[in-house]
Amino acid sequence: MITVKDQLPLNRSAELETRARRVIPGVTQTGSKRPEAFAPGRFPNYIEHGRGAHVWDVDGTEYIDFVMACGPATLGYCYPAVDQAIAEQLRRGIIFTRPTAVEVEVAEIVTEMVPCAEMVRFFKGGVEANSAALRIARAYTDREGVVSCGYRGWHDQWAITYNPRGIPRALMPLISEFKYNDLRSLEQALESRQGQVAAVIIDPASDQAPQPGFLEGVKELAHLHGALLIFDEIVTGFRLANGGAQQYFNVTPDMAVFAKGIANGMPLSAVTGHREIMHWATEVFLTLTYGDEALSLAAAKATLNECRRHDVCGHLWRVGQALMDGVSAAIATTGAPFAFGGLAPMPAFTCTGEFRGEPLAEEEVQRVWLYLLAELARRGVMWRRQSLILLSYSHTDEDIAYTVAACTEVLTNLVDCLAEGTLDAEVDLTPPPGFNRL
Repeated sequence: MITVKDQLPLNRSAELETRARRVIPGVTQTGSKRPEAFAPGRFPNYIEHGRGAHVWDVDGTEYIDFVMACGPATLGYCYPAVDQAIAEQLRRGIIFTRPTAVEVEVAEIVTEMVPCAEMVRFFKGGVEANSAALRIARAYTDREGVVSCGYRGWHDQWAITYNPRGIPRALMPLISEFKYNDLRSLEQALESRQGQVAAVIIDPASDQAPQPGFLEGVKELAHLHGALLIFDEIVTGFRLANGGAQQYFNVTPDMAVFAKGIANGMPLSAVTGHREIMHWATEVFLTLTYGDEALSLAAAKATLNECRRHDVCGHLWRVGQALMDGVSAAIATTGAPFAFGGLAPMPAFTCTGEFRGEPLAEEEVQRVWLYLLAELARRGVMWRRQSLILLSYSHTDEDIAYTVAACTEVLTNLVDCLAEGTLDAEVDLTPPPGFNRL
């Protein structure tokens, strides 16, 4: 039961963080799950368990979760059909000397659901699937360059453009980037590497929707320059539609990459594409011991079958739109310095950096975020900063109504603090003991 706390009990959470700082670089394995990504000292760092769209932290507080493990739990936590499939497979075994039938079954399901998928290769994470897709594209085209729009992950080829530490600089000439909804920037990137680009890779949608004709134009330009088009559907896959963004926007790429929602939280990703392209996956070196690990494949089979049996994506659109409408109305009424836009199953919540026509100082923006996240957490809502809000099939109308009411109250109080100049008294930017900004 969600209750408003006068102050969140975080003793156990703080104790675990202190222990983690001694033995885990960055405190945790995922950059977007580090304490500084939320509200240090006023936000839970550790979850004890979850069910549906709710989680309980290690200090016993319940929250409605709108991060959903950064996207994989599309159906919800401890979803019965998926848990049952995992348990049944566990009794049979996790991994074997030879493949299991479920590997074939999941590949067949993916090819039935996804427009571009005629063949499938499985991996464990989104970044390795993106890298594998590019390797296949390079082999198919006999070219080395790539033009990218969006975040691809931490592998050398992708991270060189935004955090080159530890990455050979020799990779930099192989990658160019272009702007979303800007075909001219793509054209310039392709023309600057005439005859060298193996693939154009793009998130078909992220914090904004494609303008009419944009995705069609990306495909046309890629093919005009002899490059393949790869859709990174790690977030959009099995969220916007059963066949991903390519089905929803009716633009079929040459290849596509899926992860996150494909197995409702179990580690699995997939590279899919046209048969003549995917055949090259047998020619290039792509192999991993855990590629046919059966628990994740069993989870994927159950997850994808749930999507086919029920209108999972339709539910995400409906509850996401209700959340966007309610919170956007609160922003408009209060004049809070936020915006809520994008696509309803994965809307983007951002800070505008302005209040009543005046820019906010960077320190004030940080206070705004810390206040919002901490006050929502105190009311039992787990939110995130400057990123996508991710709905699940388990979010109910009651969850949405409660969250809209909580956001309205918090935004009203925040605007009062900004107008009265008291936000600095409400939010101390001094890090809690033991906290180190990374």
